[in-house]
Amino acid sequence: MLDVSLLLQALPYLNQYKGKTFVLKAGGELVADPEILDRLAQDVCFLEKVGVRVVLIHGGGPQANELSERLGLKPVFVAGRRITDQDALEVTKMVFAGKINTEILSALRRHGGRAVGLSGVDGGVLLARRRPVKRMRDPETGEESDVDFGHVGDIVSVDTALLDTLLAHDYIPVLSSLGADNKGHVFNINADTVAAEIAAALSAEKLMILTNVPGVMKSLESKEIVATLTTAQAHKLMARGTVKKGMLPKLGAAVAAVESGVRHATILSGVAPHSILEETFTERGSGTLVSKSPPAPPTESGEPRKNRQWRKRKASRKKSRTK
Repeated sequence: MLDVSLLLQALPYLNQYKGKTFVLKAGGELVADPEILDRLAQDVCFLEKVGVRVVLIHGGGPQANELSERLGLKPVFVAGRRITDQDALEVTKMVFAGKINTEILSALRRHGGRAVGLSGVDGGVLLARRRPVKRMRDPETGEESDVDFGHVGDIVSVDTALLDTLLAHDYIPVLSSLGADNKGHVFNINADTVAAEIAAALSAEKLMILTNVPGVMKSLESKEIVATLTTAQAHKLMARGTVKKGMLPKLGAAVAAVESGVRHATILSGVAPHSILEETFTERGSGTLVSKSPPAPPTESGEPRKNRQWRKRKASRKKSRTK
């Protein structure tokens, strides 16, 4: 028998998010798995069919590493960040704007989505400049050194004209994390940063950063997820070193997006089935929600409830993760 209560629970969120823009970022480790990619595509198409405007940003680090090794090139990282020399840039262009982007488009088409593959170079979406040499501290050894990241770019500005046009005509833009400067030099850009900048430029309602872990952990030893964070609390976690390695740029991107006007940012599992829909349409939610202040879920009309209802949601999320 159909559990109608689930549909009724989703109704206020359907009202709240219809016509709003979501930016989703999926890491390369997720889209490399056909089953995970298929579920991701299904969720994205569901959002689009109920009136949510979706932009999907993707990375591709594992795939770039694999192709590099097959070509006899050894990927180089400093403090967890990729060094992109000329050979690595060629690999990145092939993998990001080619193989991965096409596979995502194919998965979306299978579920009825009208998607368009892009990079930040298309339509001048991302204006970037080469990252200057930076003094970096190796978290493993504590040693500091000057690092030239090669063809890695920092975003100067975002032009949303092309994205706006596609969204207005019910297309799903699928954007790889490449950008260029005014001379046409192409740069590899961190996909979490791209997602945050795109979300801010589009005045998105929500940024979702999908990863292979359930969310932000309470401590380095704990397996308990932090259900909600204000931007102030997130800054403290990062300053204390509680958040490290791959989670650090993700939480930093979530905070930057919210501080730039995005209403909510969520770091959640892309491995758990339909976590996108759980976070969007249920009171329990999924992952770690970042906002300027603790938000309240909407009423049936789409208007926010009082904070006591938010505390109820927070408690239910904590309970669900301790089962």
